[in-house]
Amino acid sequence: MTPLAMVLAERIDQTGPITVADFMAECLTHPVHGYYTTRDPLGAAGDFTTAPEISQMFGELIGAWLATVWLDQGRPDPFALVELGPGRGTLMSDALRAASRVPGFAAAARLTLVEASPPLRARQAEALRPCNPAFVSSLADVPDDPLFLVANEFFDALPIRQYVRAEAGWAERMVTRSGDGLAFALAPAGPVPDLAHRLADTGLGDLVERCQPAEAVAADIGHRLNEWGGAALIIDYGGWISRGDTLQAVRGHTPVDPLVDAGDADLTAHVDFAALARAATRAGAVAEPLTAQGVFLERLGITSRARALGAHLGGEALQSHIAAHRRLTHPEEMGTLFQVLGLRAGDAPPLPGLNDNPAS
Repeated sequence: MTPLAMVLAERIDQTGPITVADFMAECLTHPVHGYYTTRDPLGAAGDFTTAPEISQMFGELIGAWLATVWLDQGRPDPFALVELGPGRGTLMSDALRAASRVPGFAAAARLTLVEASPPLRARQAEALRPCNPAFVSSLADVPDDPLFLVANEFFDALPIRQYVRAEAGWAERMVTRSGDGLAFALAPAGPVPDLAHRLADTGLGDLVERCQPAEAVAADIGHRLNEWGGAALIIDYGGWISRGDTLQAVRGHTPVDPLVDAGDADLTAHVDFAALARAATRAGAVAEPLTAQGVFLERLGITSRARALGAHLGGEALQSHIAAHRRLTHPEEMGTLFQVLGLRAGDAPPLPGLNDNPAS
């Protein structure tokens, strides 16, 4: 057992089984043994690689998108430029390099990074030193200004609860003690009012997931967009609605057992985009149609950008560049696994790339 697994086993012995959400939260953010509090997990030497680390094109296109939307909404000054879970700061660094070509954008932006990991904050501060970013622990600490927000692979790491459909309603999946390790078990079944809408599309034995922290963040984003204007871009892997067990653990770029490697592996789950859209629209925002990442990037002009960058490359560098373009856009790689949800204020123009609208 890992050190964190032993801590959790002792807790379970004392107070009983814990929810999957509690297990995820402890694994990722425990102050001593938590995955994100003890390391930089990104890159070849880490456990996973995100789109901004694959190619500069990803961040550059997001930057061009942000600048276009800012222009479309009348150049608000000042505005809150926010990234949730900014990784190493690579996405925002590339985005600002592109967006700053638009006069007035950089001067009006108030860059705020929502990050809980001390090691990653240090990397972000170094990457974005010229931009003087402010660091906060939650969206609640962001100033009340027009909001232009990006969240790439943020929502997938928020803790989920899992429920199995039963005759008496829903049985919540729990984490309990089993011999010298941890195991999954089911709590007694009963009604769960918040899942009443899922009775129509599930059968006995079906598992669904709910991420209440994600819904709360989406509702806050929706409220801010409704009150002060702006737009949000959420990019993650998942689908329109949750169905099935999607909890997974990755260590060294390889899937592992989440209960065996507690605290030493990255834990994620597929994002339920319908739940995010519902929470944001209830708060007053407008949700654009969910769009595959590959389609979104092609609409923004990634192939033209790839050709321009590739014209100066040759040999292995060119092959690596071509592979990066494919990985970001191809349906068999990240192109359809990752989806893009755009949110905007109700009186704002449609968002580029999400309604068959090319970036202007």
